[in-house]
Amino acid sequence: MTDRRHERPCRWIQASLILMLAGVGHGERIKDIVEIQGMRGNPLSGTGLVVGLAGTGDASPLSRQMLTNILRESGLVLAPNTLTGSNAAVVMVTTELGPFDREGMKIDVTVSAIGDAKSLQGGVLYPTPLKGLDGQVYAVAQGGVSLGGWGASGNQASTSSNHTTVGRIPGGATVEREETADFVQVVGEGRFVTLNLRNNDFTTASRIGAAVNGLYPEATTVLDAATIRIRIPQTVASTQIVQFVDSVTALDVQVDAPATVVINERTGTIVVGEHVSISSVAVAHGSLVVKVTETASVSQPVAPFSDSGTTQVIPESLIDVNESAARVIVLPKAITVSDIAKYVNAMGATPRDLIAIFNALKEAGALQAKLVIM
Repeated sequence: MTDRRHERPCRWIQASLILMLAGVGHGERIKDIVEIQGMRGNPLSGTGLVVGLAGTGDASPLSRQMLTNILRESGLVLAPNTLTGSNAAVVMVTTELGPFDREGMKIDVTVSAIGDAKSLQGGVLYPTPLKGLDGQVYAVAQGGVSLGGWGASGNQASTSSNHTTVGRIPGGATVEREETADFVQVVGEGRFVTLNLRNNDFTTASRIGAAVNGLYPEATTVLDAATIRIRIPQTVASTQIVQFVDSVTALDVQVDAPATVVINERTGTIVVGEHVSISSVAVAHGSLVVKVTETASVSQPVAPFSDSGTTQVIPESLIDVNESAARVIVLPKAITVSDIAKYVNAMGATPRDLIAIFNALKEAGALQAKLVIM
């Protein structure tokens, strides 16, 4: 016979309690948990015009003025009020210039309508300069707009799928000016690479320092819970710095994290971290359900076809109160995520009830973790 016990879904999944279990003894690569200081992107933006729309653009004075300026550069002098139709739309073009994007490379751009355009479907972006926060032009974008949805309309009705006023142009911008990433800091005669942890933690930072020192003795200095400074050995030539950084960030370390319970009250989601524990406590939780039903009854006069009364509609409210009995359940000390899942599911509580229970456990001092409410 086939054992089907494992085919049944776990009750804690049915209760919508999400438990994050960390693998015992499993390490993460340093490159997956840190950012290298000096390696960052720069946001670029520009205002452009999407043309070729099938009447789904905007007819605002801004789009007409931009189209007039473009035509004027081509030698056609027109007044904005002479342009009619809705085949063009003013858009905001945004992208990010990566730390290693070089001159002539292609990068993706996002195009977003800023007027009253209905859809950018089938449109083409007119060449648009993209500037950084310093006002310099770093890229030029153009090309056909690709949408993740579609729209269709008639005289009396319309339909659409997903968002039709925001699109992307894969490889739509050409880098005209690069910004070289400087991730090697020179202090005196020493060269350093600084790693910044994405999730600050003293234990994880110390483990990274120990792992790197195991490969390059006395090369690291752990400055704080987020910063690890690594000295590049003198034996590493300038042409070998890339290989040095690769050898360092490829190391595995055990990631540690503080005990945390995250609650999203809007969705009823609960995330319990690996090191969360619950002290011995007794919990009783009941539910109060109040149902209010609005009905209307008709009052008819006793004597038909007489003037002794009139027919009236009388509203009525029916209220039903049902309070389920609270059960007292003793929760023994739980030191693992699996234990917590087993105990809270034994209570038969809904996700909303679990949120209230975790809040009460925190107030009682029985929840040995930080409680974060989203």
